[in-house]
Amino acid sequence: MTIAPANRPPVNPRASNGGIPIPYGNFPVGGAGIYGATEAAVNFLSESRRAESQGRIKVTTIKPTGVPGTGLGGDIVNPAAIVGILGQNAQPYLATMRAMAAGELGADRTDPDSIGYCARGTAYIAYAVIHAIAQPWGVSIGDITVRASGDGYIL
Repeated sequence: MTIAPANRPPVNPRASNGGIPIPYGNFPVGGAGIYGATEAAVNFLSESRRAESQGRIKVTTIKPTGVPGTGLGGDIVNPAAIVGILGQNAQPYLATMRAMAAGELGADRTDPDSIGYCARGTAYIAYAVIHAIAQPWGVSIGDITVRASGDGYIL
């Protein structure tokens, strides 16, 4: 697979929000106003660049759900805000994350080939970036949400 043939402009996945985790930005929750507003601005800017370039620039916004598989959760300022993205799944999912931290999850929750897979790793974000970049020049993918099938996030 060739990602950027010689007749295409160089690819910079960082320029399109690729791989930046968005734990709260899809819905307003307490403690995440600045973060959510920043994500909304990135989405708007990305779509504006796509429209203004009339196809000369390909823009893809990649939105991974959750942070347990990335190690980025340690910087969350308001842990109670997670209820806004887990809704009715908050308590069971938090119990799952505690079991994960203790090494007590069964294979059905840790195997990416299982429908119960609960926390996707960062490699799946990289696969999404490569998938978006590898499209023919005439095909543009606007956005991709990358989630584990059993992650519990409602947004």
